[in-house]
Amino acid sequence: MKRLAIVSALLSTFVLAPASAHQIWLQQDTKGAQLYFGEFGENLREASPGLLDKFVNPSAVLITPNGDRTLELSKKSNAFVLSAKAARGESIVAEEAHYPVFENKHGGGTPVRTAWTPAARLVTSDAAQEPRLTLDLLPTGKPGQFKVTYKNQPLPKAKVGLVVQSGWAKEAHSDDQGLVQFDLPWQGTYVAEVHHTDKVTGERDGKAFDTASFVTTLSLVQAKGIKAVPAGPAAKPNK
Repeated sequence: MKRLAIVSALLSTFVLAPASAHQIWLQQDTKGAQLYFGEFGENLREASPGLLDKFVNPSAVLITPNGDRTLELSKKSNAFVLSAKAARGESIVAEEAHYPVFENKHGGGTPVRTAWTPAARLVTSDAAQEPRLTLDLLPTGKPGQFKVTYKNQPLPKAKVGLVVQSGWAKEAHSDDQGLVQFDLPWQGTYVAEVHHTDKVTGERDGKAFDTASFVTTLSLVQAKGIKAVPAGPAAKPNK
């Protein structure tokens, strides 16, 4: 009864995650590590054939105390399977830097050509890490605290969302040092997410763009806490 009361209080404090733009995130289990595309909080994993096929050449790097190791990715029905997983004290970063440039029309105005770069990081401890991604989300060494960086510099006023697979979610904004702090009440996997748009022109794979958009996630597993509420039914992938 006491545990149910605690769970009810927590659920009444926070709202369910709203629908948002897709993300990529990393997860691993006893079989290995996988890179997913979809929406973690809605239990949505895009598939192949389908939107997973939009990915041209995703890359992943295993970061260890003894150096970096470039990983191979193999596309399966609903994920890219990595050639290795992260052990304790190691981490993985991944990104798709060749996602095709696409056009957005805001309010029926002039189309904006966007270069979208989804990226992900998986950590196995709270140990502080250094930026590796253009838009990065990093542990700082303090449980529940993360740092947002853009081009290796702290990014203030960035909105960071934190979600578990049941849909429980919370948001916070980074301070002047790029720091955000969250409580982690549940056991299991958390995925934090941050977005950033840079109105800079450029070219990707021969196609010009008007703005660069980034979304980066950070995956971690919390061993202690309240037993996680089960995830809802898997959402149907888009075609």
